[in-house]
Amino acid sequence: MRTLELTFEDAIEVCKAISNKHRMAILRLLSERPHNVNELSERLGLPFSTTAVNVKKLEDVNLIITELLPGRGTQKINTKNYDQIVIDIGPQETKKAEHAVVYDMPVGEYTDCYVEPSCGLVGVEDYIGMQDDPRSFYETGRTEAQLLFFKAGFVEYRFPNRLPYGDKATQLEFSAEICSEAPLYKLDWPSDITVWINGYEITTWTSPGDFGGERGFLTPEWWMTNHTQYGLLKNWRITEEGCFLDGTLVNGQCTIDTLKIAEKPFISFKIGVKEDAVNMGGLNLFGSKFGNYEQGIVMKLQVEEKK
Repeated sequence: MRTLELTFEDAIEVCKAISNKHRMAILRLLSERPHNVNELSERLGLPFSTTAVNVKKLEDVNLIITELLPGRGTQKINTKNYDQIVIDIGPQETKKAEHAVVYDMPVGEYTDCYVEPSCGLVGVEDYIGMQDDPRSFYETGRTEAQLLFFKAGFVEYRFPNRLPYGDKATQLEFSAEICSEAPLYKLDWPSDITVWINGYEITTWTSPGDFGGERGFLTPEWWMTNHTQYGLLKNWRITEEGCFLDGTLVNGQCTIDTLKIAEKPFISFKIGVKEDAVNMGGLNLFGSKFGNYEQGIVMKLQVEEKK
């Protein structure tokens, strides 16, 4: 049984998400078996658009996950992420004071990159620079990008290090919407996507494909549906126990202490496809105005305050 354990403060957003009878009904149905949005819409007697919005609300707080299953066309299958939710409402004075530093980095504000074609940057209204020309990744207008893609290489982001002097970092978390990069789009197109944090290789996740054919919630109207439309929201979390991908421990060797956050002036997040990847299927990285999730690359640093 998978349990989501929440502090009193963290529980607020989750409680907002489930304080709706339709979303509670969705969770109940997903407890039976995975469903796609069409199936949920039919069983609930709700319009598809209403059901899709409610599914996204549950995705945003990580109560359910959405994956594309091989052989199911463009259908996205929804699965519950937890069996129960536990909220700690114990006396707060017995706990060490903690707070979180949150930063949403636009995908165009990388500090370093190396990319190989096919590659490109896409803004809200048009391409930025020339498509399939790595030189475009150095254009001054790159900061306006809402989608970037490449076949191999990496982009690196340097987040402000706002860890107060003397305080301790207890958890570091990143989330981003990503998928593979194929010509136009291809649902069966695996890609080994690797993440490095502060120079340490954290883990590699194999994206199942490049998703298109149906428009992303936020994807601009001018962007044709036979191109990449949306990705999957992935979450990397590093604690004292190790590194977790979407709640599953994937690297017990790299812990929050390994990253030496207090010793560095910035926090580095690097994502890419290595030259020796088994599945070199490229990378699409979505911004807050493209795809299905209204965010760039979100960093959350949990801090334990000194007494």
